[in-house]
Parts: sequence; C-alpha cells; structure tokens
Amino acid sequence: MRSWLPHLPFWGDNSALVKGTNPATLVASSFLILIIIGALLLRSDWATNVPISWSDALFTATSAVTVTGLAVLDTDTHFSTAGQMVLLVLVQLGGIGIMTFAALTLLLLGHQLGIGEQRLVREAMNHTRVMDLGWLIKRIFVLVFVIELVGFLLLSVILIPDHGWRTGSYHALFYSISAFNNAGFALTSESLIPKAGHWPLALVLGSLAVIGGLGFTVLAELRLRTRWSAMSLHSRLMLSGTAILLLFTFVVFLLCEWSNPATLGSYDTSEKLAIGLFHAIVPRSAGFNMVDVGSLTLAVTMLYIVLMFIGAGTNSSGGGIKVTTFMVLILSTRAFLSGRTTPSVFGRSIPLELVLKSLAMAFIAMMIVLATMFALTLTDPHLGFLNLFFEAVSACATVGLSRGITGDLSEPGRIVLMLAMFIGRIGPLTLVFLLAKPKRHRIRYPAGDVHIG
Repeated sequence: MRSWLPHLPFWGDNSALVKGTNPATLVASSFLILIIIGALLLRSDWATNVPISWSDALFTATSAVTVTGLAVLDTDTHFSTAGQMVLLVLVQLGGIGIMTFAALTLLLLGHQLGIGEQRLVREAMNHTRVMDLGWLIKRIFVLVFVIELVGFLLLSVILIPDHGWRTGSYHALFYSISAFNNAGFALTSESLIPKAGHWPLALVLGSLAVIGGLGFTVLAELRLRTRWSAMSLHSRLMLSGTAILLLFTFVVFLLCEWSNPATLGSYDTSEKLAIGLFHAIVPRSAGFNMVDVGSLTLAVTMLYIVLMFIGAGTNSSGGGIKVTTFMVLILSTRAFLSGRTTPSVFGRSIPLELVLKSLAMAFIAMMIVLATMFALTLTDPHLGFLNLFFEAVSACATVGLSRGITGDLSEPGRIVLMLAMFIGRIGPLTLVFLLAKPKRHRIRYPAGDVHIG
C-alpha cells in the first residue's frame, strides 16, 4: 500500500510538486479546484429544480466552499435535495480544508506524513505550532463528527415535531453542518426569521457556531485540558476574547434594538433575549439571522461591520483577522500606553514577531476590504454606500450576512465578491505568500528616527 502513495501528485516527500511549489499555491489551488467542481455539479439538471446560469452556479459554489453563505438563489426552491447535499459536501470540505481531508485519507491508509506534507498541511490549517500533525488531524475529524452528530440529534428533537421525521431530520442534518462550519446557508429565503425567538433553536445553532468558530486546535486542547491554568496562551486568549465580544455584542444589540419595530419591537421579553443572544454570535462568522439585517439600527450595523472584520478563531472555518489577532493588537496598545516594550497577558509575554504579524494581518485585511469596496462602488454604485460596505466586509470575512443586495449585484459585482470570498477563505497572509517570495535578510541597518502621531 505504501509503495505508491509517495508518488501521488500532491503528496510524498519525493514529489516535485510538494518540494518545488509554494504551499500557499497548493492550498489556494485546492480551494479553486473544489469551487470549479462544485459549480459543475450545481449546474447539473439533477441538482436543480429550475435551470440556473453558470454565474449563479459559480457564485453559489464559491460561497459554499469558502463557507460564507452569501446567496443569489433560494437554496430551498432552486436546488433539489441532491443539489443541497452537494452544497453540504462543499461546505464540509471547505470548512475543514481539502488538504486536511486529503491528509486524513492518507493517514487512514497507513501513510505517515513527511516533512513536505506536514508543511503543506500546516499552511492549509494556518497552524504554526510544532506538534504531531497526524494526531491533530485525526482528533479534528473525530471532534467534527461528534459535534455535528450531537448538533444533528438536538436539532432533530427540535425540528421533527414541526416538520415530521423525514423533513425534520434532513433539516437537522443540513443546519448542523451549516452552523458548525459557520456557513450560514439556510433552507428558507428568510434564513431563520420564521423561527425568531425560538430559544432551543437559538441555543443549539448558536452553540454550534461558537464551537466551530473557536478553531480546531482550541477544541483539540479542550479535549485534553479543562483547567484554565493548564491551557496554552492561544486557547486562553481565544476563549476570553470570544466571551468578551459575545457579552459586549449581546448588551449593545439589546440596548439599540429593543424598541426597534423592524427588529425586536414586536417580540416579548423572552424572545428578545433569545434573538439578542443569537445575534451576538452570528456577525462573528455564522451568517444566519433571526431579524432583517437591513433593518438594524445604524449603531448595530456599524458594530456588525467591526465584528465581521474581527471574525472567528484561527484554524476554524470562520474568517476575519481572527479574535487572537484582535486581542494581540489590544494588548500591544495597552503595553504602549503603559510604557512597556513587550505586551503580556496571563503571565506570558507576546513576542515582537507576533505583534508585527498581527499588525500586518489587520492592515492587509483592511486594504482588501477597501479594494473590494472601491470595486463595488464602480460596478454597483446604485445599491448604496452602506449596503456595499457591509457586503464587502461580509464577503472578505466570509460571514455571509447581507442587507439584502446580494441578488441585485451586477455580473462584475458578483465577480468582485467571489474574489473577496476566495481571498477571505485562504487568508490575507496566504495571498501575500502567493504574490511574494519571502527572503532571509542578513543585513541589519542602523535605527532611524521617524515622527508619528
């Protein structure tokens, strides 16, 4: 069995493709190939209830593979059950990462990952820690299976009484996978608005989205360590940052939307709390909504844009600059204001390299959002600045929330969003590695003085 595995085109330390190609190129190519295959499948007659265009199929496949959830078609009416299952497979592969899935397949066949293969998988997972990747990959797939299974069972209990065994169990499967992978695809044109204020549904789907957004390495570590002091700095930053953002968003959302007749105004107190909790979660990358996003107050809309830009966790299916990146920037600012040269938290210092990487990540992501926004103002200026800005951030951060303009975009506007979703999924730094060749600099220059501020 092992004799032919090293000669597979993408794997094996003796493979010229692995040795001579930038891992970032292979990661980006894997997503691109999956998008093309997905578009071909979704365009098939057996996958649709009504004929769709190549533009519709390509946009939908891109949104699914990048686990964004922006839709130009109604998933329930335009796609058959077979087509919806294709969407689920694309979401699952896109969420986990096709390279990670391929690595698991080889591990199950008895093939040990070599140095080149591990480097490729690390790039695909955006994982830099030195550890047994084989163990981590297997642990990831076990966690994914167990969490989605539990989500399916809980959602079945909720949905089967309303929809019957067949439809209810199918909806439970669909929403479990979509929520855990932070994809945001729904089986109704109104997302979850018909179920607004439903506490059990809000808790289960919200929990799946939060767990999926923590990142696979955090989940794997939580499986082994439950004591706070025993956790890595990354996990503690991710968990504390997530809790702070959720609590802050929950409070602000309720304060700003409580009396808004277009959102929470018509619901009772219990339903308002359920919707508020759910909508504290979704802008981080989940993409579902229980109220009309286009009717949110300007204050909450602005907050959502910031939260979408921050995103979810590293190694997760969520996008954005990542919660830990945001936390490092906050801690670096605190260190500067305190007159300290090194940021620290939880009894650990943060290396300068990580600070610079966080700054680079945030700046590059901001430039990508601005470039996307600029392009959309050229292709679809009639849709309004705020709508386009919201759509641009949602696509770049692979969130999937929309103020209702996705279906009204022109063909050039769709292309802009597809590029934004693709770049958002592979990551800003991966894009830089695709376009630039890092060099090792052996010359150090004397420091100079620059006046800033």
